[in-house]
Amino acid sequence: MTSVITGDIIGSRQQKSEHWVEDLKKILKPFGEMPGEWEVYRGDEFQVEIKNPEDALLASILIKAHLRAAKSDARMSIGFGNKTHNTERISESNGSAFINSGELFETLKKQKVTLALRTGVASFDEKLNLMLRLALTFMDSWLVQSAEFVAIAIENPTLSQEELGQKLGINQAAVSRRQKRAQFDLVMQLDRYFRTQIKQLTKP
Repeated sequence: MTSVITGDIIGSRQQKSEHWVEDLKKILKPFGEMPGEWEVYRGDEFQVEIKNPEDALLASILIKAHLRAAKSDARMSIGFGNKTHNTERISESNGSAFINSGELFETLKKQKVTLALRTGVASFDEKLNLMLRLALTFMDSWLVQSAEFVAIAIENPTLSQEELGQKLGINQAAVSRRQKRAQFDLVMQLDRYFRTQIKQLTKP
């Protein structure tokens, strides 16, 4: 099983193109090689393959945090399944993970959500998407400082508040306030729960 994130930048037409396209490429670079593992196409759309499905939710939250820190945001769908057709460009690859991600992505605007997932197992999808909707009530309104904190904390899971403060140039008390404001502990609880559930789903 693999997972595919399909996304687009919200309100990209109103933004200065070069600025956020470069930002987006920088954000996606750590996820692997372009264009085989990630790609930006049609100007404001992107696709990323996360080979370990357990990492897919945190990866999309990280992308969201980086974008919100740059005063932007994205709509993203995470599809789970197989990869039957492997090409040099991820946008031309195929399989149920790609179909689940692509079909779900087309419905996001109508659903008025910025993040959703599809495995094809209805009961699993319904439960996890409800949790995501609840989490989005605060993730969609992260301000720059909260979003910066979330991105750095996800990328440096072993650092203490004090060490995170050094990276952000703030003291430990300010780190603690940002962590609370971003509801970061809740985000990590959601990620842990998601990991246990997707692991059970992918058991042979």
